[in-house]
Amino acid sequence: MRRSTTTTSSTIAFCNGMLQVLYAFTPHKPYIKQVRSLYSLFSLFNAKYQFSTTTCLAYPSFPSSSTTANNNTQIDLSSICCNGIAQSVISRCSHFSEKNKGKGFANASLKDLLLEISDIVPEYTRRLRRVSEVKPVDVLGLLLGFQFQCVKVGFEASKVEFVWEIFKRVNGQSKGCKHLSQSCEVMASMLVRVGLLREVEFLLSTMESQGILLDSHEVFSNLIEGCVDAGESEMAISMYDRMRRRLLPSLSCYDALLDHLVKMKKTHLAFRVCWDMTEMGIDLRGVKKATIEDVIGLLCKDGKLLEARNLVKKAMAFELKPSNLVLYEIAYGYCEKKDFDDLLSFYAEIKCAPDVLAGNRIMHSQCSNFGTGKAELFLRELEHLGFNPDEITFGIMIGWSCRERKLKNAFIYLSQMLSRRLKPHNCTYNALISAVFMGDMWKHAQEIFDEMVDRGTIPDLSTFRILLAGYCKARQFDEAKRIVFDMASHGLIQNSSAEDSLSKAFIILGFNPLSVRLKRDNDLGFSSTEFYDNLGNGLYLDTDLDEYEKRVTWILEDCMVPDYNSLMMKECTLGNLKGALMLVDEMVRWGQDLSSSTFSALMKGFSASPSHIKGITALVHKKSHLVDQLDQETLNLLVQAYMKKGLICDGRIILDGMFRRHLKIKNETYTAVIKGLCKRGNLKELHACWNNAQQNRWLPGLEDCKALMECLCKKEMLREALQLLESMLISLPHLRLDICHMFLEKLSVTGFTRIAHILLEELEQRGGILDHVAYSYLIRGLCKEKTFPVAFAILENILARNLAPWLDDSVVLISHLCRAGRYEKAIYLKEIGLREKPLSSLSIDRALIEGCCMAGKVGEATTILRNMLLKGILPDTETYNILVQGHCKVNNLKKVRELLGVMIRKNFSISLATFRNLVCLMCVEGRVLYAVNLKELMQGQSEPRDLTIYNILIFYLFQTGNTLIVNNVLDHLQEKKLLLNEVTYNFLVYGFSRCKDVSSAVEILSTMISKEFRPSNRNLRIVMTSLCGIGELEKALELSREMESRGWVHDSIIQNAIVEDLLSCGKLQEAEKFLDRMVEKCLIPENINYDNLIKRFCSCGRLSKAVDLLNIMLKKGNLPDATSYDSVTSSCCAVNQLDQAMDFHTEMLDRNLKPSINTWEILVHNLCQDGQTAEAERLLLSMVCVGEAVSREIYSSVINRYRLEKNLRKTSELMQAMQQSGFEPDFETHWSLISNLSNSSDKDNANSSRGFLARLLSSSGFSRQKDSKTKLG
Repeated sequence: MRRSTTTTSSTIAFCNGMLQVLYAFTPHKPYIKQVRSLYSLFSLFNAKYQFSTTTCLAYPSFPSSSTTANNNTQIDLSSICCNGIAQSVISRCSHFSEKNKGKGFANASLKDLLLEISDIVPEYTRRLRRVSEVKPVDVLGLLLGFQFQCVKVGFEASKVEFVWEIFKRVNGQSKGCKHLSQSCEVMASMLVRVGLLREVEFLLSTMESQGILLDSHEVFSNLIEGCVDAGESEMAISMYDRMRRRLLPSLSCYDALLDHLVKMKKTHLAFRVCWDMTEMGIDLRGVKKATIEDVIGLLCKDGKLLEARNLVKKAMAFELKPSNLVLYEIAYGYCEKKDFDDLLSFYAEIKCAPDVLAGNRIMHSQCSNFGTGKAELFLRELEHLGFNPDEITFGIMIGWSCRERKLKNAFIYLSQMLSRRLKPHNCTYNALISAVFMGDMWKHAQEIFDEMVDRGTIPDLSTFRILLAGYCKARQFDEAKRIVFDMASHGLIQNSSAEDSLSKAFIILGFNPLSVRLKRDNDLGFSSTEFYDNLGNGLYLDTDLDEYEKRVTWILEDCMVPDYNSLMMKECTLGNLKGALMLVDEMVRWGQDLSSSTFSALMKGFSASPSHIKGITALVHKKSHLVDQLDQETLNLLVQAYMKKGLICDGRIILDGMFRRHLKIKNETYTAVIKGLCKRGNLKELHACWNNAQQNRWLPGLEDCKALMECLCKKEMLREALQLLESMLISLPHLRLDICHMFLEKLSVTGFTRIAHILLEELEQRGGILDHVAYSYLIRGLCKEKTFPVAFAILENILARNLAPWLDDSVVLISHLCRAGRYEKAIYLKEIGLREKPLSSLSIDRALIEGCCMAGKVGEATTILRNMLLKGILPDTETYNILVQGHCKVNNLKKVRELLGVMIRKNFSISLATFRNLVCLMCVEGRVLYAVNLKELMQGQSEPRDLTIYNILIFYLFQTGNTLIVNNVLDHLQEKKLLLNEVTYNFLVYGFSRCKDVSSAVEILSTMISKEFRPSNRNLRIVMTSLCGIGELEKALELSREMESRGWVHDSIIQNAIVEDLLSCGKLQEAEKFLDRMVEKCLIPENINYDNLIKRFCSCGRLSKAVDLLNIMLKKGNLPDATSYDSVTSSCCAVNQLDQAMDFHTEMLDRNLKPSINTWEILVHNLCQDGQTAEAERLLLSMVCVGEAVSREIYSSVINRYRLEKNLRKTSELMQAMQQSGFEPDFETHWSLISNLSNSSDKDNANSSRGFLARLLSSSGFSRQKDSKTKLG
């Protein structure tokens, strides 16, 4: 049997060892997971049969390579199920339950709701919590008070929601209860302020059903503006229609609504609203001019020219002259419709002429549609109206005349242009040169060119190209060669002597020089001769003459009227977006319009390389109608480009248009939009876009996911972040480990390590085995959040799995493990770290030394240092500084000296932290002069930190109480001409105050303030209390006035000190005025405490001021203590304000404060005195319910009052209750009750009377014997 046991033990031990090694090397393989399960079974087997497992339970001493192999192993998570992982994590996180916890309105009583807003309007809610039924007039007071207070401190949506619930409850408490119209107006106004638009809509509907009409144009206007801001177009129009029946919206409301409708391209609605303004008699001069112009522009783009025209006339009735932009838009619309007669009548009707841009647009349209003949007549009509044509106008006429082969007319227009002293454009000269060549008058081409140069118009490449084409068409090849030389001299081309000039000319014209050759006709009959040269040689072109003529003719005709669309397309093809955009303005000057294909090319060019954002954005705004003609691909790219450039609003407008057209939104587009909204958009838009993306199965790339995850965490959109995680895990199973790493990292670094921990646990429960990287992120986050116990637990977990955290995390953990008293675990972690990275011994040992010093184990730290030296590891500056600080904390002066000696010999610098500890130690040891001399060690170092050294020295010298040495140090500072900073002054003020040298402290404080330094709150507090303490009230008030003038907050201690002194001097009015100034100038801190002053004012008979102070505390979110409520309640009773006293008493109980017995007695006594006996009895019973011991006096007060009222039943009940509480009624009360029995209307019969008397006498000690009946009988 022994042998069997031994064999079994050895077998199990062998299996255990083999399984450990096997799993350590290959934990990621599926079949090894099964082995791992076997290892667990073996462990259970060992436990069951109680075999020795000491070796297994100890920290395993794995080989150095095993951990490394484990840490670098690739883990496969593709087999785990990730469906529902987001919801599972959410259900386990308290963060979500707390954040998303509902208001609980359904279960809350009206009293609970009033308590929720009592910190805003305590003076109103205090009374209403005691009434049985809240009346409409009470609600109005509450709403007005709430609104007044929120105007000062700001409207909080959650608080307004509570008020809204109160409003609804009161309205529904009875059929006859209806809110006052003013209450509805105030409620609607507050709902609008916090963006609860649906609630406002419900309120208005309810009011109308009750016959109440809201007559506040301000509320309606703000509501419409709120709807516009929220993007609720339909609700905005609905509210507008409801309002316009009776009220006029504000001008700002009109501006906001019209801007929104224009942006959304709601042409009909925008016109209707604009027309309503004119019909209602609103002066359009008060509306932004750009708003009206935008509406007119929108109408023109939609072809609604009659409406635009009528709107212009309406505006002119208010002396609003149409801008050139408006006139251009109308001209553009009429040109599109080719209705020039109507356009002319419009100009005549408004007695206004177009500017050159609109006029040129008209002339170009006239020429292209009807020819120059009709265009000339129209030009005369325009000139008659006052139009002043420019050089471009004549250039348009010249170009089209040239195209129509009306060269004579072209020269007439040129003559008219020159007579008006206008300088022709180079395109005009190009058109004339082309026309001359096309009219076989090539000899005059040079004359036109010379005049062009003489007038200062610089010829461009197009001009020379026209000359080449013309001379080649006329077979003047010598002239063509001359032009090539001229082009080279102008720097337009590079010409080499080896290159034939004529071949170069053919290349410039787009010909292949090998396919176009000039040859001499050697035939005797000159059968092939086309022309002759100067020498009489017969020449001909060896090429396809038809193609040749077609090409040169096209070049000449194409330049007569410049086609800017083709020029821009060419620039876009070359990738020159800047050049293309520069042509946009020139195109408008020539009256031409951007084609949809050119616009598309520009947008594609911008999307490919998002530059020239201003030019593109301006173009999109001007040509918004062309955006709707862009294809799906271009729109996606455009939105992405806008978002990358931070133009969120412009990107959203285009995206909304894509939604309206039901176009497909790409994954990359959703990613760009969500990233953009995360950075700059509001949460509502972000949530809406997120939901749309989720519905369309959006999934970002891994790199984009990292940026998105960080943004979502910063916005605390953790639910969305987890949903994104689940989608990524499901869609990219091969990248699951990387995805998990990324999410765990982002959650940990942004402060959500708890959620990261739950996520990791969830993954493990689903069968996922994560590597050391995942746990390292978790540990790093926990350390950052200083949640070290949890970090230690996770460390235990990963060490048990033979994993190790990153070295940086190990270094942090080692020091904190030592501090937590877990020295052995720190040593073990050190060993693992050294196995992982042997060269990092210094940083690991330093962390261990730091941890020992933090834990006060300087002996162990010294031992570690000694071992380092024995191993040849040289400690660095930081290590020695840590050791010095550690020995300073345990006051080991001898060791400190030794370490300092080493540091000086090694020329190590002393850190400020070390210097601080040294100075502190010297001062504690009474070696003040040594402390002063320590500064010499520091001043020799390179860093310019002299003043910081003196500040540290001053701070600790004051702790010794030796102000003389401090003054010497200050003298030394002056000698070195070092200027004191804010820290120095604060240390001096605090130090002199602690040393009871108030005059010096005040002097330093005054100097500090005069130098525009801000004293610390602590110093202001200590100086003020010191002045009040020595009776220098005037100086304290003077300092307070200085603080008031600078807007410095007076904290609780300062206010209490000043007011206490004023009250002690009998200056009640001055004290109240001081406190009033604190309120008026907003100098009250959030954590104000007036408890002492409340009691003082109550004792001085200033109840109203005490109540004011109590309310201020509540409004600042601070709960007064029970004694404050006791004082106020007692004072109310003293002046016979019992209702107010009961209000405060009820509030105490609602806030879980315990009234004093004296307060209960005063209330009961005063209620009885006032004849409110039933209320007094209710208070008595309340005392019993809350566990208070009811005194004899309280019972007596109520019993005596009931006795006086001859309410024998109540008197009897309370006497019994009094007796049950251990108190015996006095004889007078007994006798009075017995004597009144005969007159009691309550007695039923003799038996019942005898029963009552018997009970009364029995409870009073007069019990009958069992045989009394017999004896009496």
